[in-house]
Amino acid sequence: MAYSWLMIDPEKDPESAARFGRMLLDWYDAHQRDLPWRSSRDPYAIWVSEIMLQQTRVAVVIERYLQFLDRFPSLLALALAPEQDVLALWSGLGYYRRARMLHKAAQYVVEHYNGALPATADQLRLLPGIGAYTAAAIASIAFGQVIGVVDGNVERVFCRVQDWPAITRSSASRLRRSITTLVDRIIPASRPGDFNQALMELGATVCTPRSPQCIICPVAVDCSTRGEHQTAPRPAMLSTEFGCALAVRTSSYPGPHHLEILLEQRPDTRSVMPGLWQLPTLTDPTVPEASLRMTLRHAIMRVNYYVRVRTVLAEEVDSLTRPQGERRWVPQAEITSLALTGLTRKVLTRAHLMRPPLEGIQVPALTVP
Repeated sequence: MAYSWLMIDPEKDPESAARFGRMLLDWYDAHQRDLPWRSSRDPYAIWVSEIMLQQTRVAVVIERYLQFLDRFPSLLALALAPEQDVLALWSGLGYYRRARMLHKAAQYVVEHYNGALPATADQLRLLPGIGAYTAAAIASIAFGQVIGVVDGNVERVFCRVQDWPAITRSSASRLRRSITTLVDRIIPASRPGDFNQALMELGATVCTPRSPQCIICPVAVDCSTRGEHQTAPRPAMLSTEFGCALAVRTSSYPGPHHLEILLEQRPDTRSVMPGLWQLPTLTDPTVPEASLRMTLRHAIMRVNYYVRVRTVLAEEVDSLTRPQGERRWVPQAEITSLALTGLTRKVLTRAHLMRPPLEGIQVPALTVP
């Protein structure tokens, strides 16, 4: 069953759909955030940004996007790169399967499409790691295909505009079909990519999950709820304690006082982050205050890890840690070339053993209306 049209009805009231599109695009032209991928018409660059933006904050993606394209400026460059190099540049973004699939898809495009990304959503969905949402986003933004893009932000906008119930587990598929149908009916053929980006921008910056800014919303006149719509509560985060060992030693190679850091590589058989490098895990996560180097919180999916990091001498490693993979003393200068887990990157950066990921690369200012 489809939900009935309320404020926007492209069949009974075509002007409502046209008016909604005009107001939304006028607002987007004046207030869109200055994001680096919006200045590019390169389908490869747009593809990279869409993959990175999945379940990752925009501010984090800006940094890694610029560094990634600096290292892999073309689809061919990405396809020819070793997977470990790709994972190393992805380190800190999380959900590493995205990087592996991006790499595999680039190789597939080189082999089957002569290096040119397919131009339609149906063709794009044949590539590894590209689902319906990503295919529609790339096709509309990079190639101008008239197809709607529906993410969580767009769902929230239309649930409020149409006064449809908040999406729940039981209603998700039916309600999303109704929203997708509506977007496909009202999207303007002249600017499909901008329209889709404007909807997502509206949900990200104005029609937010909590405290929506209805007073400045460009489509408030067509909204049924004006901020009164209730969004479904987020599932509670789980919490657990975790301990890491920071083991550092000096080496005479390649020069005096050269630092090496003990890391271990997660086995390829692991379902989470296979092949990535991490700090050794402490056998006991309760660290005496005298040995505590730092504490931090690190979130992975729906789990908050409260991490205690202690300095461990080389001769203490075997007695204080639990091996989970092949270990290696890595020269400090080589750390950035490895595919590190996000937690490991965070610890090493805070310990001043690793430089921030974008040192020397200018990041544009992020402006929000």
